[in-house]
Amino acid sequence: MAEREASPLPLDVRARLAELELELSEGDITQKGYEKKRSKLIRAYIPHPGGMEGMSQRPFFAPPSAARFHRRRSSGTRDERYRSDVHSEAVQAVLARHVESKVAVPMPSKRRSLVVQTSMDAYTPPGLSPLCSDSSSGSEEEAGPGDDMPGMEHWMTRPAHLGPAHLGSTSSSSSSTQSGGSGNAGRLADSLAHTHLSHPHLAHAHLTHTHLTQSHHVSAHHSQIHHAIGHLSLKRKPALGVAENGGSLRRSCEFGSDMLWPPPLESDERHIGTIARNTQKYGNAERMETGDGVPVSSRVSAKIQQLVSTLKMPRRPPLREFFVDDFEELLEVQQPDPKQRRPEGAEMLAVRGEALGVVTNWPPSLEAALQRWGTISPKAPCLTSLDTTGKPLYVLTYGKLWSRSVKLAFNILHKLGSKQEPMVRPGDRVALVFPNNDPVAFMVAFYGCLLAEVVPVPIEVPLTRKDAGSQQIGFLLGSCGVTVALTSDACHKGLPKSATGEIPQFRGWPKLLWFVTESKHLSKPPRDWFPHIKDANSDTAYIEYKTCKDGSVLGVTVMRIALLTHCQALTQSCGYTEAETIVNVLDFKKDVGLWHGILTSVMNMMHVISVPYSLMKVNPLSWIQKVYHFKAKVACVKSRDMHWALVAHREQKDISLSSLRMLLVADGSNPWSISSCDAFLNVFQSKGLRSEVICPCASSPEALTVAIRRPVEDSSQPPGRGVLSMQGLSYSVVRVDTEERLSVLTVQDVGTVMPGALVCVVKPDGVPLLCKTDEIGELCVCSVATGTSYYGLTGMTKNTFEVFPVASGGGLVSEYAFVRTGLLGFVGPGGLVFISGKMDGLIVVSGRRHNADDIIATALAVEPMKFIYRGRIAVFSVTVLRDERIVVVAEQRPDSTEEDSFQWMSRVLQAIDSIHGVGVFCLGLVPANSLPKTPLGGLHLSETKQLYLEGGLHPCNVLMCPHTCVTNLPKPRQKQPVIGSRELEGKAAKGRIGFGGDQ
Repeated sequence: MAEREASPLPLDVRARLAELELELSEGDITQKGYEKKRSKLIRAYIPHPGGMEGMSQRPFFAPPSAARFHRRRSSGTRDERYRSDVHSEAVQAVLARHVESKVAVPMPSKRRSLVVQTSMDAYTPPGLSPLCSDSSSGSEEEAGPGDDMPGMEHWMTRPAHLGPAHLGSTSSSSSSTQSGGSGNAGRLADSLAHTHLSHPHLAHAHLTHTHLTQSHHVSAHHSQIHHAIGHLSLKRKPALGVAENGGSLRRSCEFGSDMLWPPPLESDERHIGTIARNTQKYGNAERMETGDGVPVSSRVSAKIQQLVSTLKMPRRPPLREFFVDDFEELLEVQQPDPKQRRPEGAEMLAVRGEALGVVTNWPPSLEAALQRWGTISPKAPCLTSLDTTGKPLYVLTYGKLWSRSVKLAFNILHKLGSKQEPMVRPGDRVALVFPNNDPVAFMVAFYGCLLAEVVPVPIEVPLTRKDAGSQQIGFLLGSCGVTVALTSDACHKGLPKSATGEIPQFRGWPKLLWFVTESKHLSKPPRDWFPHIKDANSDTAYIEYKTCKDGSVLGVTVMRIALLTHCQALTQSCGYTEAETIVNVLDFKKDVGLWHGILTSVMNMMHVISVPYSLMKVNPLSWIQKVYHFKAKVACVKSRDMHWALVAHREQKDISLSSLRMLLVADGSNPWSISSCDAFLNVFQSKGLRSEVICPCASSPEALTVAIRRPVEDSSQPPGRGVLSMQGLSYSVVRVDTEERLSVLTVQDVGTVMPGALVCVVKPDGVPLLCKTDEIGELCVCSVATGTSYYGLTGMTKNTFEVFPVASGGGLVSEYAFVRTGLLGFVGPGGLVFISGKMDGLIVVSGRRHNADDIIATALAVEPMKFIYRGRIAVFSVTVLRDERIVVVAEQRPDSTEEDSFQWMSRVLQAIDSIHGVGVFCLGLVPANSLPKTPLGGLHLSETKQLYLEGGLHPCNVLMCPHTCVTNLPKPRQKQPVIGSRELEGKAAKGRIGFGGDQ
């Protein structure tokens, strides 16, 4: 033992020695075989006695991947009947892509293992092991991506569910890090831990002799992939809190407070190494600890010690300890493309928008603005609603909006429930259920909730009890504690009712009290009652629902100060002035339609012309006619509205767009909207439309408006656009190409950053590292005018709304948190923002990133108006053999024949393969009007995917092409030769059968 400690052994040699000792303890090899193989391993590192020089020099044939393949199981290792050369090559190919992992194994009895026992199941962080006798020869666990990382995530999430008795007392700096996420260092450490990183850190620099007998000494392995993060320095240094609970020491790991930043100096490491070498020993055995901290000799069976530790601290072992998935090693590993393009630019810098100007007449809150215009200009038009024929149905003035909102606020607070126990109190959540053709009732209800200090939650009207996504909406209402739903009289009459005339409880919805907001159903408030109007603060103003990729519905909370700041930023960016007229074609209950048509318009006393979707289906040119009729200055549309206007255009003479100074394209973040913008400009330029009027914008429910192109008077400055290679985009690299190539994507800028905001681009996966200037990443925004959280979801809120981007040098971009936008893109010259896709539409196939919108555009380009019914097509991915596979589902026209459909499908497969370089797993055509739809008529993606997985699509034409996209099929197993019993007995006697022996 002394010789072994005098000359430290390499990590791979120590790992093989540990395996030999494990096999010896379990009886897999004989004592003679163990001594023979052990001497061959260590003969080059220790002085040999004279008698060993004549020993045979036959090399050791243990597989080099044995240490990495071992999965820390005491029994039930891989069945030797399935060993083959093909399988071994597959396993070696898999492990060649991962960092070599050293496995902690139980120490055999009567022998001291070279690998010190660690227990991840006792909720000790992976990668932290007790210090050995020398700091350079200690056991360093290198967690590979496919082996120990699930344990890291399991350990990191464990303390959130522990009670106060299970968590140790922390120091003041550690407590500040854990208090609601207020410490930047703690948040960053938590994000680093969740992205499978470890860094050099040592916990106790001044341990006493007493502490050495009671606590473990912490050491961490060195990260080779992200070495630059190891030099991260923060303003706040959280201390490592250690407390004693039941004889065992535990660390408080919430928000990653177990990490010590910056790393200790070399002098500290030498000091700790000196202390570790002074560990007391009993004879030749090093002093160790059991589960309750009692020092024992290593001559006691380590398996008994492990059993005692298990009984002392009940644990939940990871799932991988119950079985070994050999099928994963059988799959062929996708080798990286040698021609893969990589970013070559410099690291980007955070882009700051212009300063948010301070205007003297800006109101202190949105309710104060409503009160001002309702009393000063009560007859000024606020909102005009249209019927299905395009005629004005009702004109809501600012005086009427103010009086009706006050009346509704009084009834919400005093007429629901009793005086002793009202149903709704300030701060409670209330659902707003209004159809898309009644913006007046919605606007009154929204501002009535703001005046009553009640949080509105706008949702879609449930048409049936089994609407697509209705159950998830009900889950959101239940989590928000909604018990009252505000609706209009017409909507209440149109809701589905039971035989008794009552509104039934929708699937997944909580029990609601439906309250009609028409004035004839409300009580008049007393003359001495007025709503309490306060300045904008951090209270929640409203909750906007968001549908995720998997179909789940989240509620994004927006504070009152964020609401007001966002309206001010939009006013400055768009140049809004009082009494301007704006035509709104968008949904007024959410996103851009809500921000411009309901909120910012009231702050600036603007007149909104709301065009319902039902009118757009009958007359796609109706919004252009209203722009001409009302001489509107601004119009808020989507690219689809521009497209259908082009289709319905028949050289009308009574239209003109010369009055427009800003045509806001809400879905400008979709890179394929540029085709609609260019075509619309070419056709309507003769009608007075100017090129500088078209202003695309980028937004998300979490970050609100991210960027917007400003309307300019001078048309000499052309808008920014770029022709990018799709192959480069699949590797997240920006490469300029020519338009003559087929596999290119033309993108347009969405303007510059919003006033008062800071924007940067980070890597979408792992640690939020800043991207390079020619690299595609996720945009993050730091501003007051953003969402605050996902209501009731603390973990998801932390990952989205509390992001701290990190530079390559290790420093934070800002001490304030950023918000992930879910938008993929880059910042071009001049601070122009370019969007290439969304995170929800991202499909990763064999390491390459494809966007669902790009594939949809390619499919629609193949005879779009002939086979696809109204452009209804859905693209999503399913997991087959550990990789994502692309599925395309579309509605075919009723008059399509089977021969025409299969010709179209074959052309689509060829187009996607040649342009995107990816195969399609399944292409299915279903009858028209058979796919689930959203309330606005679009396809419900998650419901379509669920029907596909359940086999409920009932397609009329299907084309499956697994041979073109499934390229990692498992290799066939080889039949092993039959070995006689005498040969097996001979090998067993010689010690050649075992994990590291000959087969």
